[in-house]
Amino acid sequence: MKMKLYFNTTQYIRGRAEHISQEFASVTDRERENGLLNLYPDIEYQKFDGFGGALTESAGYVYEMMDEEDREKVLHTYFGKGGIAYNRIRIPVDSCDFSLNQLQAVTEEDEEFKTFSLERWKRYIYPFWKDIRKIAREVEVMATPWSPPGFMKENGKRVQGGGLKKEYRAAYAEYLCRYIKELAEIGIPVKRLSVQNEPKAVQTWDSCIMDAEEEKLFLRDYLYPAMQKHGLTDIEIFIWDHNKERLYERACATIDETTGHMIKGIAFHWYSGDHFEQLRMVRDKYPELQLILSEACIEYSKYGAEDELNNVKKYAHEIIGNLNAGMNAFYDWNMLLDENGGPNHAGNFCDAPFLYHAGEKRLEERMTLSAIAHFSKYIKAGAVRIGHSCYTDKIEAAALKNPDGSVVVVMLNPTQKDLPVTFRVKDECISTTVKACSISTGVITQ
Repeated sequence: MKMKLYFNTTQYIRGRAEHISQEFASVTDRERENGLLNLYPDIEYQKFDGFGGALTESAGYVYEMMDEEDREKVLHTYFGKGGIAYNRIRIPVDSCDFSLNQLQAVTEEDEEFKTFSLERWKRYIYPFWKDIRKIAREVEVMATPWSPPGFMKENGKRVQGGGLKKEYRAAYAEYLCRYIKELAEIGIPVKRLSVQNEPKAVQTWDSCIMDAEEEKLFLRDYLYPAMQKHGLTDIEIFIWDHNKERLYERACATIDETTGHMIKGIAFHWYSGDHFEQLRMVRDKYPELQLILSEACIEYSKYGAEDELNNVKKYAHEIIGNLNAGMNAFYDWNMLLDENGGPNHAGNFCDAPFLYHAGEKRLEERMTLSAIAHFSKYIKAGAVRIGHSCYTDKIEAAALKNPDGSVVVVMLNPTQKDLPVTFRVKDECISTTVKACSISTGVITQ
């Protein structure tokens, strides 16, 4: 049966992105051997559920500064018809580094939560969320705590690590349940919850140390029972929520016959390198678990804001590698920041797909937005990764089959040369060229 290929390329040259769209029809395969990218729609792996980003207080603060036209552009680019099809967001419980300052829902030493308030949420996060919901009803929310309230911690403060005091385990579990219920009351229903953001990191911003045994104990003996008591067990629980280099060890140490039924999946970040093999090992050992990349961004402390080409390559390489290793969903970090990559109360500035220059009243679209779009705009929720093989390692590729049967192939060519490629599906072939320094998405239909 004849096939059609819609081929969309973004080539990153001379400091800018150039977009090229082409259409091709297939020809009968004549036993060709060279230049092939073979696709096997009948060989299926994990289901992929979608893409999203983080709605932090910083993002909401910048959103409030913008005029209506720029707000509409951000909203419709991410969530609108014809946009890049985000279907999920991540929000912090209390403050994170991308907050205006340290923040928690109760005052110090309020063990009964009499002062509990989400007023700052209503000021900066809820308006952005409300506008998202006007154009996209099926957006799912993941909530993540960066730190318990300071008085519950061994070091007495939200920052610089420190662990949860044993005597506050039950109270903190109640605090998280209260948070979820209060968010629902103001119209932000939480679908999934991670136990602790980056539990191995001691940061100058909001952070808390939880080793594997502590995370397992807190989840098993305090958090999950509290969620049962409050009727919240429909919320999916994710463990770890940190870098990939110890993903397998953390899974093995936390998941056993007492906790396995409580855990929906494992969240991970990208800041310690590829480690795609870690995902494969976890996928093989725990095939029922969801593996989600819950945070990725370009940190200005490590990568230059001006080096957009390499930053684009980093995104494409990461998403392709994680997809091929078993990833089920991808969350970028802040959806929107100011021109400095903030505000950030700890000075930990980062890039974002949209930066807003308040003094100039100008919204800047970063190249990383196009990199994410090459995946999120074409890979639909419910797509299944399929088998493929490629003739060269100079082309990085991932292939998925959408619910409507169309096949999506996303390719990164980081080299300085155009590379030929022939897609082969059974007895049909389509030949084209993958441009130098480009990300390309092919959508194959019959």
